[in-house]
Amino acid sequence: MDLKSVAMGLGFAFMWASAFTSTRVIVTAAPPLTALVIRFALSAIIGIAIARAMGQSWRLTRNEWRVLIIFGVAQNALYLGLNWIAMQTVQASAAAIIASMMPLLVAFFGWAWMGERLRPVAVAGLILGVIGVAIVMGVRLQHGLDPFGVVLCLVAVVALTVATLVARGAGGSRNMLMIVGLQMAVGAAVLTLPAIAMEWGREIEWSWTLVLAFLYTVAAPGLAATFIWFLLVNRIGAVRAATFHFLSPIFGVTIAAIFLGERFGLSDIIGACIVAAGILMVQMARLPDATAQPPATARTESRS
Repeated sequence: MDLKSVAMGLGFAFMWASAFTSTRVIVTAAPPLTALVIRFALSAIIGIAIARAMGQSWRLTRNEWRVLIIFGVAQNALYLGLNWIAMQTVQASAAAIIASMMPLLVAFFGWAWMGERLRPVAVAGLILGVIGVAIVMGVRLQHGLDPFGVVLCLVAVVALTVATLVARGAGGSRNMLMIVGLQMAVGAAVLTLPAIAMEWGREIEWSWTLVLAFLYTVAAPGLAATFIWFLLVNRIGAVRAATFHFLSPIFGVTIAAIFLGERFGLSDIIGACIVAAGILMVQMARLPDATAQPPATARTESRS
């Protein structure tokens, strides 16, 4: 893996983890689904405009439409929608820990649902990940963590896991930024009616902190992180790219502690490190054997 890929992976992991802190700021001051619809709409307009300026087309293949609709509904509407609702009462660091389970759940559901083989190291990583989450959540629940919010976060990460499995292997499109923009538009469309039904008339507590958090969420986690993720997957493959998720629990807890003053006790440090180790073990176990290299022509085509 070259330095550029490492830098992209670190940037993605940081932005992905930081989204929980900026989201926490937003949902404590504004209706979550309404704010999310606005975020998706802005991201869609910006993303599609830039994609068109780059010469990308919205005349996509059937598979590309399938992928963007799946991710638009499962990742944007379900995963983010449920997370934003939950984070009205769930701390950013706790939500980040739960969301970081996604690579572990992908491995587990791949084994249970698709019959994929798990190496012993991956099994050990799954067990470690569960132990780490249990340590963090167990102590947090004793300190007043909202159980219902935790359930919403768990349902959300399962939705993202299913979407990842269903659409796995997709990528390499020359219209990638257009796909990202349209994916945001799907999320906005799906959440518009629930936002109106559940949040009509709710007030917004305006502040510069809210505005800056919203702009950051649109620009960094909304567009930049998603675009970098697709580029990274095309560059080094989905399995290697997903390895960088092991940094998410560590980044998520640290960023929330620095900017929001959230709890940063010994159990959080130990639990986040255990989850990170479990994710890394699972992803390392899934890496293809270095001695089994594909033909040169296949490697060239995968980056075209």
